[in-house]
Amino acid sequence: MAKRFVNIWFRHLKTDWFSIRQPALRDIPFVLSAPEHGRMVITAVNQWAFTKGIETGMVVADARAIFPSLEVLDDDPALSEKLLKAIAEWCIRYTNIVAIDPPDGIIMDVTGAAHLWGGEKKYISDIHLRLKNRGYDVRATIADSIGAAWAITHYGANSAIVESGKQMEALLSLPPSALRLELNVADRLQKLGLNQIRKFISMPRSALRRRFGKELILKLDQAMGNEEEAILSIQPVEPWRERLPCLEPIITATGIEIALQRLLDTLCQRMNQEGMGIRKAVFTGFRADGKLEKIEIGTHRTTLNARHLYKLFEDKISTIEPGPGIELFMIEALKAEKISPHQEKLWDAICGLENPGLSELMDRFANRFGNSPIMRFLPSEHYLPEKSFKQSVSIDEKSGTPWMIGRPRPLQILSRPELIEVTAPVPDYPPMIFRYLGKLHKIKKADGPERIEQEWWIQNGPHRDYYAVEDEEGQRYWLFRSGHYKENEKPKWFIHGFFA
Repeated sequence: MAKRFVNIWFRHLKTDWFSIRQPALRDIPFVLSAPEHGRMVITAVNQWAFTKGIETGMVVADARAIFPSLEVLDDDPALSEKLLKAIAEWCIRYTNIVAIDPPDGIIMDVTGAAHLWGGEKKYISDIHLRLKNRGYDVRATIADSIGAAWAITHYGANSAIVESGKQMEALLSLPPSALRLELNVADRLQKLGLNQIRKFISMPRSALRRRFGKELILKLDQAMGNEEEAILSIQPVEPWRERLPCLEPIITATGIEIALQRLLDTLCQRMNQEGMGIRKAVFTGFRADGKLEKIEIGTHRTTLNARHLYKLFEDKISTIEPGPGIELFMIEALKAEKISPHQEKLWDAICGLENPGLSELMDRFANRFGNSPIMRFLPSEHYLPEKSFKQSVSIDEKSGTPWMIGRPRPLQILSRPELIEVTAPVPDYPPMIFRYLGKLHKIKKADGPERIEQEWWIQNGPHRDYYAVEDEEGQRYWLFRSGHYKENEKPKWFIHGFFA
């Protein structure tokens, strides 16, 4: 497939923006100015000022001599780039690859995208019409190369589409400046009578290079499509992305649901062919007023179950505000992983952690309540109870350390043991009474002690003597005394866990 590019030229980018914000400026000549060497110099003019003979680079005083009632506003040097970036993000609805072309243009790689709008004619017309309706005076061209698209946009006639393979015919009658040459090179070509590309395109390359430098050859090759030209997209290009433009803006939840189902089916089928699965995805709606509506989901295990993914998104569809209507829907897998199919036995059902139903249930819980309430723990190589386990990164993570099952452990362990008041016989008898959070507990049953030492490579810190105790209400607790009993020093007791 031949590559296709669109160049958009905003002929009065900054002054159009001022007119959009201040409608009173639309019908009067005005300019933007900035200080330069102690003088106020015009940096941008609107169409009305241009027709009065006022151009960029003029001194404001000279311009007012030509047109005394000229309106002059302060310019912001960073405004052009800010506007281009904002418009480029809006243009993501048309293609994945959008780059800015300072000071007043945008370049888009639209290879394989125009058919979604019914062809290149409707595609380029839609771009032009929507930007014009937003208040911008634009020209746009689609061609096989960035150079050709730029040349026709800035110097060509009214043709907005250069047919594939015919860029040379479109470029022959244009001036050298259309090749984006440095000003001195273009001026030299003009002075020598080479005022059209047709007059020097067939000249020997060695002569052109010797007289005008390597840049002329490079720009010619780029315009003809013989030399690739890289562009830097304002957003990273996600390899797993699908789009669905709408014939009419969608404002109903039913329409949004249908679009989501279609996109999920298409994306899952394509990723399945590549052996990839989805871990994280985002569904985006591009509204007619330029705003974006996004909902995002994640999964605990790689999946291509479109029905399950739809269920995860379904809970969040109500948060989408279509406003004046959504013109384009897009879904992209922000995180994708290789699918590793599990070996199955014909006579056994998949159970435990391998059961896809479990991971899908966890996905739905996480989607509704967040990830924080859902935790899975694995054993860790530490003696101290609060360090003897760790939270798993994923449902598929495995540990080489077995769980310690020789002694009972509470279901709930405090991340940090809490100091309590205890009455206990000495030296190694279990406690009789303890006070926790202001409540007094009389111990009815006790089991222990179980001594737990620090790891041998850690010399600091005393050992612990743990007791499992039960109070008169039948509640069971895990308590420990820190260090050896000393006659002249009151021992420290802690509560560390709660049995179910």
